[in-house]
Amino acid sequence: QVQLVESGGGLVQPGGSLRLSCTVSIHMFSLEYMGWFRRTPGKSPGVLAASIFSGGQPNYADSVKGRFTISTDDSENTIDLQMSNLKPGDAAVYYCKVLYRRTDYWGQGTQVTVSS
Repeated sequence: QVQLVESGGGLVQPGGSLRLSCTVSIHMFSLEYMGWFRRTPGKSPGVLAASIFSGGQPNYADSVKGRFTISTDDSENTIDLQMSNLKPGDAAVYYCKVLYRRTDYWGQGTQVTVSS
């Protein structure tokens, strides 16, 4: 069983930045895949924002390339998403997802609101 806890969401003005963090309950080296998804009201499932396979290069949705950066901190057991130049279209609930032993695990989500 893997627990994921997201943090860092909130209200930001257009053009602003936020850093989301996903704390993982197990060692990062055990994870096969890590990603951040986002879901806007009335839409399901969530859309991939950024992801990384263990030992691989990050992958980004076209809509966030150049603005979002996914990274991991093995010492803190976190998967982070640095978001810059935020736009109203980035507003969503952001979810952390990992793959561990062929099973997907999701966090509870953190709300990001982009508004002036």
